[in-house]
Amino acid sequence: MSGPAINTREGILPPICEQPRDFLTPHADAVLAQVNSVFEWFGSLGVFSWRVIRAAVTPPYEWRELVRQLDEVGSMSLPLVALAGAAIGVVISLEARYSLSRFGAKSMFPATLVYSVIQIMGPIMTGLIVSGRVGSGIGAELASMKVTEQIDAIEASAINPYRLLAATRILACILMLPLLTLAADASGLLTGWFAQNLVEPLSFHQFIESGFKGATFNAFLPPTFKTAVYGLIIGTIACFQGMSTRGGAEGVGRAATNSVVLGSLFVILSDVVLVKFILVVFH
Repeated sequence: MSGPAINTREGILPPICEQPRDFLTPHADAVLAQVNSVFEWFGSLGVFSWRVIRAAVTPPYEWRELVRQLDEVGSMSLPLVALAGAAIGVVISLEARYSLSRFGAKSMFPATLVYSVIQIMGPIMTGLIVSGRVGSGIGAELASMKVTEQIDAIEASAINPYRLLAATRILACILMLPLLTLAADASGLLTGWFAQNLVEPLSFHQFIESGFKGATFNAFLPPTFKTAVYGLIIGTIACFQGMSTRGGAEGVGRAATNSVVLGSLFVILSDVVLVKFILVVFH
């Protein structure tokens, strides 16, 4: 009886040992496929960026298209950015006044509002809003041109699509983001002062003098001009997603969604690096 029992156990043991291996193999393959797709995406993005740079620095230059994109990115985004900046200014004003009152530091309100808006909230808020509005627009526009073979037609006409479509949009984002950030900062400071003035009268001259007292250019220029990097990220990712899309109408929607999601994600991640860089170099 011991012999058959041993044989039965020996017949059962191998499947029990192999079951975890068979269970984990598909999951490991899925993880490796995801990692591989991420590296492929970054590789394709690098090749795309090199083609755009090479096309941007070689004549002829598309000045007319660049001016049109400057208007599209800047003028069309200004009302939304200014409105968002105004809302941020009111929120920071209310929160700062309440917090500073608890610690008896109400005199620090102007400086708190100025530094909070210009150094922190203004740049990142502008980057996210432009990523949502401009990034989705560029991604959807170029994706629709790709699926309808308009980009192929442009290339067949001896016009470099990377110069005409991608370089102009990326450069427009780089140039317009700092200007839009200044508009958002101005709107936020104005509405922040107005919200404070409704509760406790404070002249605008005194607000500006107290807020910018002891401030230097190194405190405000780097946070403003770092948004040019946001523009580079937003424009590059949106153009890449649009010009590499596939799959008809579904691909157009996917390109627009990915442009917003990836653009916003990389803007936030780059802000971590840029803040550390600014602290090391300019302070």
